Amino acid sequence: MTRTDSEYSVRTHGIEISLTDTGGDGHPVVLLHGGGPGASGMSNFSRNVDALATSHRVIVPDMPGYGRSTKHVDHDDPFGYLAGAMRGMLDEIGVAQAHLVGNSYGGAAALRLALDTPHRVGKLVLMGPGGIGTTRRLPTDGLKSLLGYYSGDGPTREKLSAFLRTYLVYDGTAVPDELIDLRYQASLDPQVMADPPLRRPSSLRALWRMDLTRDKRLRHLSNPTLVLWGRDDKVNRPDGGPMLVDLMPNAELVMTSRTGHWLQWERAELFNQLVGDFLSSESLWSTT
Repeated sequence: MTRTDSEYSVRTHGIEISLTDTGGDGHPVVLLHGGGPGASGMSNFSRNVDALATSHRVIVPDMPGYGRSTKHVDHDDPFGYLAGAMRGMLDEIGVAQAHLVGNSYGGAAALRLALDTPHRVGKLVLMGPGGIGTTRRLPTDGLKSLLGYYSGDGPTREKLSAFLRTYLVYDGTAVPDELIDLRYQASLDPQVMADPPLRRPSSLRALWRMDLTRDKRLRHLSNPTLVLWGRDDKVNRPDGGPMLVDLMPNAELVMTSRTGHWLQWERAELFNQLVGDFLSSESLWSTT
């Protein structure tokens, strides 16, 4: 397979989407990042792109509100807005169908895109996705830390360090200072500070829309799905994994020990093997 790497932007429905397009002739795979302060596509999947690009065309966007993309999200229906933006991006680059790999916020966007237009999605990989049972219990401490980043005394490096090292991963000592510095500077974008992309739901209706387990279409979503969840996830509760498998007709669950919310970063080798095998296999799950 011939591999090419390029970075460019597309415009869809008035939204500018920046993306990295890596790989060659393999089936397209879109990697959708999480919603933490200073996040971006390539920084979230830095340990995964090369492995997946050996057999797939890998498309890594900065979702709206992050990186170099438009700094706006519709807070009345954020997951629907993100799904629409990603679908529009695929239209602009001529991709009729893609596998979707989504982490947290990106996992919720991937699942909503599949619910709205299942024919546009091949397989789904959901890592600790948002929107799973969110109306049934109070937020976790990790989610409170995330949602409170721009409130109170505003963003600080100490707040970001606490979120990344205490809540995002199992072993906080593994997070380098350079990563904290990079994400902190990105989080200070004036447009983001004026309109944070991830915030508490603006209304009860918005909160209801954000609980994807209440969507009746979920029980009929037949796309092959691999659910990955760190057993020590402090942002999105690990019991969301069994909940999804109970609701979805064609889903498998892998739960890993000593792993937090950022499974694709903490357990990159395992993630790359599981996801590569799942996406490349003809059946739902590889037996090799």
